Amino acid sequence: MTFDELLVQVRELLQSKGRVTYRALKRRFDLDEEYLEDLKAELVEAERVAADEDGKVLVWIGAPLVQGSEFQVQHSSQLSAPSTQPPAAERRQLTVMFCDLVGSTALSAQLDPEELREVVRGYQELSAAAVERFGGHLAQYLGDGVLVYFSYPVAHEDDAARAVRAGLEIVRALREQEIRDEGQRRRQSLQVRIGIHTGPVVIGEIGGGAKRELLALGETPNIAARIQGQAAPNEVVISTATYRLTEGLFECEDRGQPELKGISIPLTLYRVTKESDAQSRFEVVARKGLTPLVGREYEYGLLCERWEQAKSGEGQAVLISGEPGIGKSRLVEALKEAV
Repeated sequence: MTFDELLVQVRELLQSKGRVTYRALKRRFDLDEEYLEDLKAELVEAERVAADEDGKVLVWIGAPLVQGSEFQVQHSSQLSAPSTQPPAAERRQLTVMFCDLVGSTALSAQLDPEELREVVRGYQELSAAAVERFGGHLAQYLGDGVLVYFSYPVAHEDDAARAVRAGLEIVRALREQEIRDEGQRRRQSLQVRIGIHTGPVVIGEIGGGAKRELLALGETPNIAARIQGQAAPNEVVISTATYRLTEGLFECEDRGQPELKGISIPLTLYRVTKESDAQSRFEVVARKGLTPLVGREYEYGLLCERWEQAKSGEGQAVLISGEPGIGKSRLVEALKEAV
């Protein structure tokens, strides 16, 4: 990812959330200190759309106003009152992950409330770190459960795979965490159940008064919740839709079509055991054969022309850009095959 592409994603993320910690940015985009400082300088000093807060948090203060040749900036003290109108709802494909702590009722009986609070906080922090690492969005904490969106607010072409990797990472991280059961004088590991499903939703602000939330509505979150209920402790279970998007990238076990409460259409579920040795989705599909390249004759022809020029001694550089999932990598694979 180029610096400009990364800058766009960070700007969009900051604008949607309002406030983002530098630590979260480092985890989400795998940044080093120098890269983070460059992003900060661009947003705070050059574009003046963000402000630094105590060297820990980046705060969105609004886009600058451009009138004619004059460049004008609204500082935070000059901003008008925020609009009370909720943002427009948006229809999009989402991968939804439900993660639930196993045996929380038993834990509440074994532990002092203060100890239980620390255990739940530790579990939430580990989950949040894994989700942020793979570019997910923590939508809600539901008691000891966590609701996560992948593809919102920032979409990636491999969001389904990112969700599965985040689920496996949560399970792995929690296995390394132990809590002490004083009653039985032993240590035990925390366990979770994780369900993942991909499908269409409408996402927007709901609620009233001071209690408003950005939530995804539709069948997809409900199915993800039902799938989570089918998982055994420390299992990541996915739907057929998610399996098709990640097939070959993970080793999976067919769990058949269990009855899901409230879901009329039978769904085949899969338990994810581990990542496969495939390096990319193209390595996976290459084993079956790539589908024909369709609708990219001009772009493919342009790349082939540049290749011929490069072979004749005229060095060429080509930038391919576009939204996630429209076939940029597939186009490059076609050129590699020809070369």
